[in-house]
Amino acid sequence: MNSQELYAIYLQHPVITTDSRDCPEGSIFIALKGESFDGNQFAPQALEKGCAVAIVSDEQVYNSYHGDKQMILVPDTLQAFKDMAREHRRRFDIPVIGITGTNGKTTTKELVRAVLAERYDEMATEGNFNNDVGVPKTLFRLSVMHEIAVIEMGASHPGDIKTLAETAEPTCGLITNVGKAHLQGFGSLEGVIRTKGELYDNLATREDSVIFINADNEHLMGILPKNVKAECYTQDENKPGARVYGQLIACDPFLRLKWRCGEDGDWHEVTTHLIGSYNLDNVLAAVTIGLHFDVTPEQICHAIENYVPSNNRSQLTETPHNHLIVDAYNANPTSMAAALDNFSLMEVAPKLAILGEMRELGDSSAEEHRRMVEKLASCPFDEVWLVGAEFKDIECPYRKFDDVEQVKAAIAECRPEGRYILIKGSNGTRLFQLPELL
Repeated sequence: MNSQELYAIYLQHPVITTDSRDCPEGSIFIALKGESFDGNQFAPQALEKGCAVAIVSDEQVYNSYHGDKQMILVPDTLQAFKDMAREHRRRFDIPVIGITGTNGKTTTKELVRAVLAERYDEMATEGNFNNDVGVPKTLFRLSVMHEIAVIEMGASHPGDIKTLAETAEPTCGLITNVGKAHLQGFGSLEGVIRTKGELYDNLATREDSVIFINADNEHLMGILPKNVKAECYTQDENKPGARVYGQLIACDPFLRLKWRCGEDGDWHEVTTHLIGSYNLDNVLAAVTIGLHFDVTPEQICHAIENYVPSNNRSQLTETPHNHLIVDAYNANPTSMAAALDNFSLMEVAPKLAILGEMRELGDSSAEEHRRMVEKLASCPFDEVWLVGAEFKDIECPYRKFDDVEQVKAAIAECRPEGRYILIKGSNGTRLFQLPELL
């Protein structure tokens, strides 16, 4: 079956599941296959539990099925899933904003979503459903009530953004930034830039597409296609022609900024619930996108001021014992350095930094962790805890822990009190378990 024929079946059974434990009556089960699982083996059970159709890629499973419900054989179930999602997306003639980047893409997506919600019925990626399974699932949430969509796209290997953009077919897009992340998959910073730039490549193939871009980012400006309209934001008042100009006012601890539309527009001051000066660019991106879609400055400021981060991203929480800056969802050299710089600038004391190792850096891992420890020497922190095997062999005066369990034991023995504590590390170090103990 081709994608149109598969989608015709979806129109008859407009609920999709990829989990054989969740099989709504009359739904379609797509038997996805990964390194450690094979949904094909559960397809017959999914049909027994209530699914009307199962899409499989295993000939043996297909040939051995003798039930009365429909089983469809395709070469690649994930590709079939993406093809069907693309067919669904094409039913909606609405703006679709694609967002990717090394850091800040989820925060930026949420800010953009909040701004657009002031004027439109929007649909956006939930959580971090930004991979080759999450993006199709997101697209299938599109309905006739939606006027605009915001699709987050993540990548860990070359070609990832290309395939996601081909599925989502964005009409405009934003790359928040490029940095040293997933180097194990990309190989180098240049590999990261090329892969993120696949969003620009996709937009360059479409008429009337728009790219929202940070004019201060040389990497992004260097790969900007000449045939695509660009709307720029900047913190540099000497750069003419930008749609949005922004300035940092303070981080005390929350980010305060001001922005204006064009070189002669009125300034608008905003106090956010975000921690970190590095979020200024994310806010300016949301402002720029909002203005493009005719959201008023007043509505934009209202949305940004009322956005409260969650999911362990740039959160400031206060416990009975300490003030916590929780940024434990992910970490790479770029975001870690930004977090340390911001914590250094905060005029609070005493400061404790609990830092987890940075994952998926490949051959660069040892060097990047050594550089991070060297950077700590110039940071005005009262105490530093390093968590993970990557820090083990680095000579330094800081307290070291093999894993989060050792940290939890140390807290149980003698919990820090009255401190401002930065918690930053890759999700795999599980530092997100610490706030409830501090």
